[in-house]
Amino acid sequence: MTNRTQCHQLHIDNTLYQFLQNEVLPHSGLDSDAFWEGFSQLVHDLAPKNRELLAKRDALQEQLDTWHKANPGPIQDMAAYKDFLSEIGYLLPQPEHVRVQTQNVDSAITSQAGPQLVVPITNARYALNAANARWGSLYDALYGTDAIPHADGAEPTGSYNPVRGEKVIAFARDFLDQSVPLQQGSHKNATAYAIVDGALRITLDDGSTTTLQQPDALLGYRGDTNQPEAIVFIHNGLHFEIQIDRSHPIGKDDAAG
Repeated sequence: MTNRTQCHQLHIDNTLYQFLQNEVLPHSGLDSDAFWEGFSQLVHDLAPKNRELLAKRDALQEQLDTWHKANPGPIQDMAAYKDFLSEIGYLLPQPEHVRVQTQNVDSAITSQAGPQLVVPITNARYALNAANARWGSLYDALYGTDAIPHADGAEPTGSYNPVRGEKVIAFARDFLDQSVPLQQGSHKNATAYAIVDGALRITLDDGSTTTLQQPDALLGYRGDTNQPEAIVFIHNGLHFEIQIDRSHPIGKDDAAG
């Protein structure tokens, strides 16, 4: 059995508990004990209701199975079938128009544009794919479409075309200059990114260093502070990440990796 931590009325997987306790809650502005107490209360309040709903679903499925076994093949009388579905509560009457409030709903749902996939949380792969679907690769979008013209040696080929790759990189550097401009110089001239005293330091090709015009645009990073693997920014309420890998074929062609 998985090792668990007891907290209030919950028995929580140790890995999940440590992740929330040490990496999520300290940055959330929530009191740890208040969170676990509230979450425990929610679980114990809603679990019985969830069991009732699951039992209702099983009952509906049993009635559907019974009907289809008694009426095999294509449905002959759709009106009668709809009456049956309404009778067992599978179909409900058309509701009146309603207005709902979005107070206390996460901005990722209410105001941020992006895919919103609904998947069963019990399937880890589906859940991970749904979370990752909120992110897309600008490089892939540029390289694989006609956003970058197919001319002057920049045609997409079966293998990686470095000429096209250079145009993709130039486009992306323009995007960085517009979204997270530098105090001096341009991202086009950046040769290295580092985190110094919690701020982003950019080294330019003339050897000078600079920072962001808006330091708060930096949200975080992954990897070593001197050579981060990824840097996360925010612009107009949306997040984007630059990934740095000098061993990658694309990274090798980029002065900053």
